[in-house]
Amino acid sequence: MYSKVTSTDIQHFKSIVGDDYVFLNDEIIKEYSHDETEDLSFLPEVVIKPEKAKEISEILIHCNENNIPVTPCGARTGLSGGSLPIHGGIALSTERLNRIIEIDTNNLQATVEPGVINQVFKDAVEEKGLFYPPDPASQGSCFLGGNLAENAGGPKALKYGVTKDFVLNLQVVLPTGEIIWTGANVLKNSTGYNLTQLLVGSEGTLGIITAAVLKLFPYPNNVETALLAVPSPQAAIRLLGLARSESADLLNAFELTSRVGMEMVIKNISGTKEPLQEKYNWYVLLEFSSSAKNNLREQMENLYNLASKKNIVLDGIIAESNKQREDLWILRDGLNEAQKYEGGSIKHDISVPINSVSTFIDLATKSVNNFLPGSRIVAFGHIGDGNIHFNISQPPKCNKNLFLNNWKK
Repeated sequence: MYSKVTSTDIQHFKSIVGDDYVFLNDEIIKEYSHDETEDLSFLPEVVIKPEKAKEISEILIHCNENNIPVTPCGARTGLSGGSLPIHGGIALSTERLNRIIEIDTNNLQATVEPGVINQVFKDAVEEKGLFYPPDPASQGSCFLGGNLAENAGGPKALKYGVTKDFVLNLQVVLPTGEIIWTGANVLKNSTGYNLTQLLVGSEGTLGIITAAVLKLFPYPNNVETALLAVPSPQAAIRLLGLARSESADLLNAFELTSRVGMEMVIKNISGTKEPLQEKYNWYVLLEFSSSAKNNLREQMENLYNLASKKNIVLDGIIAESNKQREDLWILRDGLNEAQKYEGGSIKHDISVPINSVSTFIDLATKSVNNFLPGSRIVAFGHIGDGNIHFNISQPPKCNKNLFLNNWKK
């Protein structure tokens, strides 16, 4: 179906990016054969690391003319196989396109290259009093290009939206090698088809993103975070409704996690500990934020007291400091990492209507327990937009390969 990469092709690629950025050794080839998707590996024939859009253009022109497959990749932290080179050919890494080109404080926007790490970008704009909300679990290592390719979300999506909601314009190299800008650096742009949104979430199948203009917000200096114990996912949905009715404009994040997940984090992530004196089956991590000097503490306490009276909340803690806030967030953000220490796991990213979250978790859990008894269900996620991570860890002391093979069957 595709042509193999020849020695002539290799010499041509080296003439474009230089000898030091064309890789053929087995170690690098294997490294770029996989991302964080479970147990999948596809070897590329060559790994190339260009530095400029023009170099990518010349590579794609050659590959288009010679029927050579190209798979763009970044930090390879994804869980859905978006950067797997399933057809071999070239794994084209964007890691050298890693500049923050401009942070425009007047227009609340920034121009960046795809190899910039999400957290590095967030920190850079925060220094200027600005805020970039998308915060996927891998924000400390994932690239903005991968966020764009996968339309990444995160806990802040409840209030601010997902990656697509922050993209004004993209520079893209098309498969033919043509370099285009898809939009304009303005909030309103009605000139033709919305190519920008077409590219976001396309996983590199339509072109390779080489720069992006992203929308920013004023930094929310006023934040209150609470971890609340609830009896069930259904109670968490009731709590969400209550929080929205009382403080909808302040609700920044609303994250559900189970006791199983909490125990994995406390066991496997250094520095974590039980947040409450008692242990509960379900927890909600809830956060209010504002750029204004609202009395968020009082509003959070009012919500807690009201939910307690309605028997929606069983127990809870409101962070007293930034350190305690960070400690509470680690209990949520450490879930994916913690599962790695528990053997084989199957991870799902599910979206359902909010009022169906509890039903989905119940039915899916029963199904898994019938199919693979003893498996540990780690259900957590962004209840506020109906996005649930339904992960399945192998039973304790089970053989990892046996577990994964049985799941495939």
